[in-house]
Amino acid sequence: MTPERMSRDSALLQKGPAMRSAAKRFWLGHAAILLGLLIFPFVASPFLTYQIGAQALIWGTIALSTAFLAGYGGMVSLAQMSVAGAAGYAVAILGHSGTESSLGWHWSVVVPVALTVAVAYSMLIGWLSARTGGVYTIMITLAIGVAFYYLALQNYSVFNGFQGFQKVYPPTVGGVQLTQKSNLYGLCLFWAVASYAWIVWLARTPFGIALQGTRDNSRRMASLGFNVIAIRILAYAVSGLLAGVGGILLVWYNGLISPGSIGIGVLINVLVMAVLGGTRHPFGAFLGGLVFVLLQTFAIDLVDRERFNMLIGSVFLAIVLFSPDGLLGLWGKLKARIGNKRPT
Repeated sequence: MTPERMSRDSALLQKGPAMRSAAKRFWLGHAAILLGLLIFPFVASPFLTYQIGAQALIWGTIALSTAFLAGYGGMVSLAQMSVAGAAGYAVAILGHSGTESSLGWHWSVVVPVALTVAVAYSMLIGWLSARTGGVYTIMITLAIGVAFYYLALQNYSVFNGFQGFQKVYPPTVGGVQLTQKSNLYGLCLFWAVASYAWIVWLARTPFGIALQGTRDNSRRMASLGFNVIAIRILAYAVSGLLAGVGGILLVWYNGLISPGSIGIGVLINVLVMAVLGGTRHPFGAFLGGLVFVLLQTFAIDLVDRERFNMLIGSVFLAIVLFSPDGLLGLWGKLKARIGNKRPT
């Protein structure tokens, strides 16, 4: 056996326990977070449970669709809130609401149709923007989002114009009234955890690895025989499903949907959430959603409501300047610095 082979085998043996220890910490950390989210409604007030917890989980799910495209695919889309709004409008139009134009279909039919609409709409966006990159992708997706906003604002026969749809309440499923705040929080938690686990698993599949390959070098992937455009469109379909789930939960949470729900400011806010938390890991989307909801709820005690956007912009600028990887990047740097100070 050559010395090079012996040194390589020795390095692998030394890395084995470290990798098992890191995996153990990974699962223990996730289990602790999940346990904390499960007991949160029992120790927190209804205001914190509903206004902070449920809303952060919903926005985190929508931001996860943006973070997935940006972090794993290298595609920054500003149309994800538009996709979520399409699912929300589908629920309001096809289901029950306080508007006479709603069709009144059963929720078991409405929800799958709304998710199908979100996935199809997202794939259309992907088909239009997958051949571009960088600022061109941002501009195309922004234009699509703005176009959908004005369509909903000016169309009265389908989208009911600027009034939108009121009294779009969640259904009763198996005797469980989702209109109750604790039950709706549980529903949001279930789908947030399912979305997070799905993306973590998907990133390790051949599709996830191929998507990351197209992010790093699309020309080399194409030369290896991969259909780069198809991979990107499929990534948009995945993000559309995530955004659709978040859009349905959001319209049930607010009890309404209107063009203001998919305005330009909201389109940008979703991107801000994804970047605040960090796009390198799916957990960053929920962390960014939590920070945004906390600022949105309690910033009125610090600044005037008219200056909220300035506060969000300042926080966003500070995090981007000091950590391009968002809050997760700051946490990683802090752990690395603490680890370097420990005696070996």
